[in-house]
Amino acid sequence: MKKLSSLSGVCERPQVSRRALLVSGGALFSWAYMPKFAHAAGGRDPRFVTIILRGALDGLSAVAPLGDPEYEKLHGVLALSRSGDHPALPLDGFFGLNPSMPIFAKMFADKQAAIVHAVATGYRERSHFDGQDVLESGYPKAGNVDSGWLNRAIASLPRGERVAASPNGLGIGPVTPLILRGAAPVTGWAPSTLPPAGGDLAERLLELYGQRDPALQQALSHGLGIEKIVARDMAATPAGGRGNVAETMRQTARGAAKLLAAEDGPRIGALAYDGWDTHANEGGATGRLAQLLGGLDGAIDEFRQTLGANWKDTIIAVVTEFGRTARINGTIGTDHGTGTVAFLAGGALNGGRVIADWPGLQDAQLYENRDLRPTTDLRSVLKGLLADHLGLSGAVLAEKVFPETGHLQPLKGLVV
Repeated sequence: MKKLSSLSGVCERPQVSRRALLVSGGALFSWAYMPKFAHAAGGRDPRFVTIILRGALDGLSAVAPLGDPEYEKLHGVLALSRSGDHPALPLDGFFGLNPSMPIFAKMFADKQAAIVHAVATGYRERSHFDGQDVLESGYPKAGNVDSGWLNRAIASLPRGERVAASPNGLGIGPVTPLILRGAAPVTGWAPSTLPPAGGDLAERLLELYGQRDPALQQALSHGLGIEKIVARDMAATPAGGRGNVAETMRQTARGAAKLLAAEDGPRIGALAYDGWDTHANEGGATGRLAQLLGGLDGAIDEFRQTLGANWKDTIIAVVTEFGRTARINGTIGTDHGTGTVAFLAGGALNGGRVIADWPGLQDAQLYENRDLRPTTDLRSVLKGLLADHLGLSGAVLAEKVFPETGHLQPLKGLVV
């Protein structure tokens, strides 16, 4: 084994009714509460964002083990290389990054990004449905779970200097993802292609609700405030960006970041990007996967730029349900696998490293003779971030956030 980096210790409450959704250009909905952080000592005001890549990511084409002699032979035409028209971006001499992610590579060089390779949850089958269930719920097995690990983490945040009592949080998307379901209610936002309703309509509705339903009026006013935050400067987005996957990813991230950057906005959020199920015509340095990775690269950059001074207190974790096969299939793609990569970024991150206990790619080293063998549990990574960035205790992480994981220690040293 090649030890590349060693780190020790390794009731939803509706707030905005369906009627309120009709008055703005974005879909507003109510999820569970996310407490707003107070300004901590020394000016620290932490943000934490989880990005889910739905469909399973080919970690070997995203972050290539160029130093493994079996890599190119095993991954065929999808393998990255150190030379050619689209060479991999150098990371540490052993690994190279897909050339579609130059911004992430620059963050890596600036020690504001890191990669965990050969990582997976505890799930070892190959069902998207069950894999995503385990990823988002934080439970060891899929099924019969009605809450997500991020919601439970929010509900368990320590009170005091770092966390204010007022409920305020963020989820991005048209439906409530499992990762954010649970006992604690939050506000969410979803970008919409519908034209916004006129301001006079919103004012009339506010007046009407004020006469008949003051609680609804307050919720609507809150929702309209969220829309105004997101709408600032969004009109400058080129119309041609609509329908472009990379631009859509950037625009969604931009809206989320604007809300997270607001003085009275949320501090913890989650969003998901679909389309990573690359069974056919995947592409390596170029093609479909490269386009998706380029969109992710731009989305992370949107968070960095839009958060501004708050970037120094931010950590973003990019995760997926499982990896893809080490060998390519007959349609120049990859099938459902196991080990993959997790991308980490943010000004609060102790970056500039690929963290991996590399298992090797010889036949005997593969998981079930087909997949990259996972050597790091994703839950240890997430535990480390939640402990050192948000202050959750080891007991809370093992019993409430990721139940039945007392044997998995938080990965230390991820946060500056």
